[in-house]
Parts: sequence; structure tokens; C-alpha cells
Amino acid sequence: MSEKIVQLNEEVIKGQLKEMVRGSVEETLNELLEQEAERLTQAARYERNETRQGYRSGHYDRNLTTTSGDVTLHVPRLKGVSFETAIIERYRRRESSVEEALIEMYLAGVSVRRVEDITEALWGSKVSPATISELNKKAYVHIEDWRNRPLQGGKYPYVYVDGIYLRRNWGGEYENVAILVAIAVNEDGYREVLGAAEGMKEDKASWVNFFQWLKSRGLDGVKLIVGDKCLGMLEAVGEVFPDAKYQRCTVHFYRNVFSVVPRSRVKLVAKMLKAIHAQESKKAAREKAKAVVAQLKEMKLKEAVKKVEDSVEETLTYCDFPSEHWTRIRTNNVIERLNREIRRRTRVVGSFPDGSAPACGMWPAPNGATKST
Repeated sequence: MSEKIVQLNEEVIKGQLKEMVRGSVEETLNELLEQEAERLTQAARYERNETRQGYRSGHYDRNLTTTSGDVTLHVPRLKGVSFETAIIERYRRRESSVEEALIEMYLAGVSVRRVEDITEALWGSKVSPATISELNKKAYVHIEDWRNRPLQGGKYPYVYVDGIYLRRNWGGEYENVAILVAIAVNEDGYREVLGAAEGMKEDKASWVNFFQWLKSRGLDGVKLIVGDKCLGMLEAVGEVFPDAKYQRCTVHFYRNVFSVVPRSRVKLVAKMLKAIHAQESKKAAREKAKAVVAQLKEMKLKEAVKKVEDSVEETLTYCDFPSEHWTRIRTNNVIERLNREIRRRTRVVGSFPDGSAPACGMWPAPNGATKST
């Protein structure tokens, strides 16, 4: 027996089989088009008879993506009769559904390379990055409409704000750009993403512009703004919403204190700080804060003492509002969840190529408000 073994190149065979199937599909579809044309004209090509309806005038080519690959349809041109085919209608529906799927995949955080692989698996051919980019431009139009929509939820007593940084490539140089984000709760208790805008950095000017933009769209009735401590934001709140109070996020406050506490003592200090915000009144919380400061002094944690003394009061603003709302308005965890989703969806991009992409390219079309429970 010969020791030579015939090896089959499976990839070549698969490619040949795929081309055979694609060719067969193309031939069948074009034959169906011919049959439809004959039915409409009541005559075969070049046939002349008394019952003939309309005339042929050549054909035009149209590409169609199938699960077997791209095929070319030779669509008959008819004079005197309208040529409507179910094949073309299915193509239109498919084209629309493919576009929607591509946009949804990209906005959901699927990388361009992964989108290419998925489209090849589903439809038999890859969609180029350029095509995906063009489709996303269509999505950006709707996103911009949503970002600039009038706010019609009535009054929004509670507003949560934060800034998230994304990388941008501008003129060949990379820089971090702040995206300012706001979520609000209306008087009926429903949360709504108010909007996001590029702020370059979290300075007063950026926050003033952001807040004024929200007001121009209908943000009204603001009683409390919840966020991390940012001097620019605090100054902007006083200027744009002079009647609103500021609540520093307690979680960020804890983290700030933990940054100067030895790791071995973080758990103990965490219990001490949480006890402050577990009190049933602002007066009791202040008394507890004094006791915590005394304990920290005994533990010789001077830096932690200073941070608590300097900042604890701005974490107690929530006590001025209905007690049933306290657990929801003393942190900006609501917006932190949104920020995590933004990071997940933009991670595949790496860096944005221009100044408009960060502000809008990360935003999916809204699904409506959600109940704040």
C-alpha cells in the first residue's frame, strides 16, 4: 500500500461548494424574475401576440445579499406595465432589517470586527467598516434629535449629574474629554436620562453651559442636585439653579476618606461612616459625625479626621427632603450605572476620531422613562 496519503483541502472544497450554491441561487432567482415578467406581459421574451401587455426594454442589475452570498439580479425593465416583484420587496425588507441590525449591534458595544464576522455568519458576506460607518451616520441623526428633545416630564425635583472621560484623537493627538451626563426624577417618581454633552473638562464654564442647555430644553423645578464634589459643578449650580440644594454623593465621600486610611482599617472606618447616614434625623447624624471624628482622632487618622470635618455636612442635605426618598437621593449610584454602560459600549471604539462622536455616538435611542423605586 502506498504511504502517500491524499490530503483534501477542506477550505478550497468549502469555497467551491459555496460558490456552486451561490450560483444556483442566482440562477434560480433570475429565472423567477423572468417568469414574473412573462406573467405581467403575458408573453415570453421576443414573443409577439394579441394578448401581450407592455414591452420589454432590457434590464438593470441589482445586488442582493443572501445566506449563500451576494448575487446579481437581472431585473427586467418593462414599458406599459409596472414591474413589481415579491423578490425585490423581500430585498427591501431585508435591506432595512440588516441596516437596523448593524446599527443596533454597533450601539450595543459590538466591535466593527465582530460585526463583520456576525454578518458573514448570518448573511453569507461581510459588511465593510465603511458601510457600518455610513449606517451609524443615520443613527446619529436620530440620536441628536433625542439629545435636543424638549423635556416634557413636568418638574424635576431631583437631578443626578456626573462627568465621564473618553479618549479623543484630535489632529493626531490624543486627549481625554469630559462627557457631562444628567439623569432626573420627575414629580411622578420616574427617572429620565436628560442628556449628555461634551464639556472638554469639568470646569465651571462647561457645567454652566451644560445646565443652561438643559434649562433651555425645559428642565424646571430642580430642588436637589446630587453628584460628586467638583468645584466647577458647585459654582455652576449656584449660578444656574440658585434655589437648588447640593447633595454630595455619600459613596464618593466614603471613597475619599478611605484614600487616607490604611487598608487594614478600611472596613472599620466604613462601618463608622455608614453609621452617620443611618441616623433618623439630620441632628442625630451630626451628633454621630462628631462621635466618628473623635474615634478617628483616637485612631490617629488625622487626614481622615480633616476630610470628615470638612465635608460631612454636604453629605447630609438629603435629610431636608422626605425620609422615604433618603436612600435614593444621597448617592448618585443611578448615574454610575449609566456610566458603566457608557464605558462598556465605548470600550470597543478606543478613541473617538473627532469632536462630535463622544457626545452622541455612545447614545442608543431612548426606551422611555423608568420608575424610580
